[in-house]
Amino acid sequence: MRYFKLVLSLILTIGIFYGLNSKFDPLPPLGKFLAPNQGIWQNDKTYDGMADELSIPGLKAPVTVHYDNHLIPHVFAQNDEDLYRTQGFITAQHRLWQMEFQTHAAAGRLSEVVGAAAIDYDRTQRRKGMIYGAEKAVETMRKDPIMLAQLEAYRDGINMYINSLNSASYPVEYKLLDYAPEPWTIEKTALLLMYMTDMLAGRDSDLEYTNFIAKFGKERFDFLFPDFFDVNDPIIPKERDWSDWEVNTPEVPDSDFPLDQLDEIMAKPHPDNGSNNWAVGPKKSYSGNPILANDPHLQLNLPSIWYAMQLATPEKSTFGVTLPGAMGIVIGFNQDISWGVTNATRDVKDWYKITFKDDAKDEYWHDNQWKATTKRIEEIKIKGEKPFYDTVVYTHHGPVSYDETFMGNGNKGVGYAMKWAGHLGGNNQKTLIELNAAKNYEDYKAAIVHFAAPAQNFIFSSREGDIALWVQGQLPNKWKGQGKFLMDGSNPAHDWQGFIPQEHNAHVLNPERGFVSSANQHPVDASYPYYVFNDGYEMYRNRVINDFFRSKEKFDIQDFKDLHNNNYNLKAAELLPTMIASLKDQNLSKQERDLLDEVANWDYYNDIDKLGPTIWEIWWNKLRYSVWDEIRNEEAPMDAPFQYQTIYLLKNHPEDPAMDIQETPEVETATDLFLKSFKATASSIADLSASGESISWGDYKATYAGHLLQALPAFSRFDLPIGGNSGIVNATSQNHGPSWRMIVEMTDPPTAYGVYPGGQSGNPGSKYYDDLVDIWAAGEYLSIKFMQNAQDNSGIQFSQTLTPLQ
Repeated sequence: MRYFKLVLSLILTIGIFYGLNSKFDPLPPLGKFLAPNQGIWQNDKTYDGMADELSIPGLKAPVTVHYDNHLIPHVFAQNDEDLYRTQGFITAQHRLWQMEFQTHAAAGRLSEVVGAAAIDYDRTQRRKGMIYGAEKAVETMRKDPIMLAQLEAYRDGINMYINSLNSASYPVEYKLLDYAPEPWTIEKTALLLMYMTDMLAGRDSDLEYTNFIAKFGKERFDFLFPDFFDVNDPIIPKERDWSDWEVNTPEVPDSDFPLDQLDEIMAKPHPDNGSNNWAVGPKKSYSGNPILANDPHLQLNLPSIWYAMQLATPEKSTFGVTLPGAMGIVIGFNQDISWGVTNATRDVKDWYKITFKDDAKDEYWHDNQWKATTKRIEEIKIKGEKPFYDTVVYTHHGPVSYDETFMGNGNKGVGYAMKWAGHLGGNNQKTLIELNAAKNYEDYKAAIVHFAAPAQNFIFSSREGDIALWVQGQLPNKWKGQGKFLMDGSNPAHDWQGFIPQEHNAHVLNPERGFVSSANQHPVDASYPYYVFNDGYEMYRNRVINDFFRSKEKFDIQDFKDLHNNNYNLKAAELLPTMIASLKDQNLSKQERDLLDEVANWDYYNDIDKLGPTIWEIWWNKLRYSVWDEIRNEEAPMDAPFQYQTIYLLKNHPEDPAMDIQETPEVETATDLFLKSFKATASSIADLSASGESISWGDYKATYAGHLLQALPAFSRFDLPIGGNSGIVNATSQNHGPSWRMIVEMTDPPTAYGVYPGGQSGNPGSKYYDDLVDIWAAGEYLSIKFMQNAQDNSGIQFSQTLTPLQ
């Protein structure tokens, strides 16, 4: 009955979905979709486990798999190849459509599945060089025979599951979109890792900043986008001394930047993609054992981006979350260490103006000579139509993403090329595999060397008592200011001059303060000898976290849970008193006065039952909208200054020209904007109340976990009761937030807790599809079962044995 209701809901959803959304058409053949012998009804019969015993080709020895009460597999193999073959098989069994759909999206192949409406998206992916970057990574991985054998085993495990399917047993999304799974390849694993690289290191503002200085000038830019804010609580503690390093940095060239303006710019990854992590050492731990926590902030999707597993051989045993489609544990722990990551938000994507010799684009001007380009003919297959062919030109910088045929203002003879660390061909997969088996700080340090992009803040703790944090990635050694703006692609002085040496990537081991943490803030203070551009992403979560760990001497597991779920809004606390004080003598209506009293009495916690967070959020958004109207009104895309700098301006420069609203005859100040935006807020809240909508924070924010297919209602979870917001430690906004919360105490064996907003199964008809969502929303955790051997059957729901096929 449960699934029957789901199907009815789905049928209604399809009609609404296809009626309102032009991206995915035409309708699947409904007769085939609803056929009793092969249609959606068959998915209700999908068993979340498998037979007690299963013969698998290629295994060298039997593998035992125990499933706990939340369908988390605990895999015990006798060797690495069997381990990863089994991981591939099991992951495909529960997440096949998700892992393949994400690689289609990474490769720019959605038009094959959903039709011509996805052509521009696919062209964007090809022009970002996503397939090119994956190919470079595969080249690197193939140079390692051991890694290659493991990747092939993982690939074969996935394909064994795919080969066991028929049209009746395909996951429901294949039926909905009327296509079939294809064989898995090593290249698909590389594409999955590129998908994450793009998600975490695909944002940049070079072209928007160039548009800004072309309009407002470099002096104005430097004031509004400073390299360091007036307050800086960096990832690496300020007391870290770099003076013993021998450092060589490039000199700033005496040359100009091109000021070309682009009127259209490719879509960027979600602006809130980030994370928190922290660890305390023995002296700040209640037990004397290091404790580590991590919560990566990503889009809240169903199926979840993560899949939890334990992977064990006689040499290692590791628990954590995996990326479906990639080997090993990404964030987790083993018997000896724990680790986690946050996005380092380093500037690893730059743009260059390219001048071609002629319309053929066979040569471009660089270093006072014409140099040959290369070209990739990108065939974009389109469901139900002939393929679309796009020629992407490559220079030594990288792909020419913009030209007269694609978002390049129609200007012939020029293009704009992307230089991106995602094209360097690192071996991120090897980092994960080596971390899974690491036993101490030296092993951890050796493992992260292979990680090129996206730059990550790798946090670490060990049973030996060490805590550490490295800002890890292959990071360009830039001259001061390099990469802020569009650069001259003909000038070799504008090229990347090399990379920061691995040993000079910012890091700290066992700091005197007794804890390490990162929350996507500026990695260092001004004493760090290499140039680091302030991307302005984060200035609030990090200070709440660091102040928390400075607040007392000892911390326990409950402290860590409380911090994960901390809803304190530091941004509001720093500006709202100024906003309220400015309205003290203003003529307000009773409704406005009541609203002001409500927000004035708010304690700055974004809890679900409070009205204060809603008033603040609406007021702040309207205020910021008014401050930067001169940017918003420009046709050329520009970025508004960072939120921290906007607040700094409002409090310290209330008569700055930015305060003046262009559409009005009078000259406004910050005080005027506070009043105007508050009155607009009161009007908006009155309209919401009149329509019967609740304005409590939880209802107004309306957090949801949406299905990957544009949040299909029948396959999504809506109105999740959880507080927080972007910029808060509990960084849960409407459809974005903590995608995996993990806490590990390095006892013997480790004690761990974790949860994510989803479930292990990718089948919407399974009870394991979303069984963790409510636990996550309530701020609770699973007590992780870290099995010490294959004979431990306590808390196990069912087991299976995978045996070699004779």
